Amino acid sequence: MTQKIDFKKSLHGYQAPSGKYQIVEIPDRHYMMIDGQGDPNTSEEYSASLAALYPVAYALKFASKNELDRDYVVPPLEGLWWAEDMSVFTSSRDSSRWQWTLMLLVPDWIDEERISAAIAAVRAKSSPLRLDALRLETLVEGRCVQTLHLGSFEEEDRTLEPMHRDFIPSHGLEPTGKHHEIYLSDPRRTAAGKLRTILRQPVGQAKPRGLQPGAAPPEAPLRS
Repeated sequence: MTQKIDFKKSLHGYQAPSGKYQIVEIPDRHYMMIDGQGDPNTSEEYSASLAALYPVAYALKFASKNELDRDYVVPPLEGLWWAEDMSVFTSSRDSSRWQWTLMLLVPDWIDEERISAAIAAVRAKSSPLRLDALRLETLVEGRCVQTLHLGSFEEEDRTLEPMHRDFIPSHGLEPTGKHHEIYLSDPRRTAAGKLRTILRQPVGQAKPRGLQPGAAPPEAPLRS
């Protein structure tokens, strides 16, 4: 019998501590992606995006199992979130202003030809509304700060605000990419207070700030 792989357990970055932040290096990974905007609780575009993603994901899973003898659990849903004013994530949580990219991880051994075949099979069977908006893309994140948030999505600000206000700058870092969420729980089957969500923020070395008025410039290095 083919052993079923669970990427939540086997891949680096899909485990995170609750109540503390960690700095991790995330390798480049391939995802099926689909973009949209607006409140995920009320947006028809959001639900239509899920309706396009999951049938293709399951078609890939069964093709991998039946044709390649490599079975796996369909990976957890992930999302990139951003807005012109990023405070809508860390304080105001104004979801009507959010833009997002929903994502499902694609195993490294599945190529574009098999993805195209899975999309064609889904189109022939049900043709979800947003199927043509689906794309394959490599996500490059590198160094990130992440933590495990326990609780409802509406309470993420209590986890995100200290991350951006305190932890990231105190380590000489600054945000460099889009806010990333990994949904380890199914909200249809899990009470809001028990949801488990990895919150991830790509970061880079903070740029030196300009001299304050009256401050002396740094000494130049000696040359031999």
